[in-house]
Amino acid sequence: MTEDKAIEEVEVPKKKLTAKEKQEQHISRIKKTAIASFIGIITGIISFLIVPATSLAGLNNYTMLALFLMLAGVVVQRHIFMFMHLDTPKMNKKDWVYQGFMTFAFWFISWSILLSTALKVS
Repeated sequence: MTEDKAIEEVEVPKKKLTAKEKQEQHISRIKKTAIASFIGIITGIISFLIVPATSLAGLNNYTMLALFLMLAGVVVQRHIFMFMHLDTPKMNKKDWVYQGFMTFAFWFISWSILLSTALKVS
């Protein structure tokens, strides 16, 4: 039992990054966030165009369709990241949850804004 504690207490020192490496990582994170935001807005617009605003009342087939469109946007992100040569193998679960949340947030906000303006016009 003491050997397990000794093994757990040993910390592996992290590699110090140069200023250029830090800048490259920062730019990569900005690109990933921008892509997630853009895809969220695009899927929100597509959801608005496909799903009729008058048929939305609670959780029904139309809202599920819009939700699946947003989830498809999250899946498309991985392919965009690979196309843009962003480090997808280095991304862990926390990074993908963040990307998914950003896409969801922008999808929800853009779709809600479009729906509220469509209902005011009607």
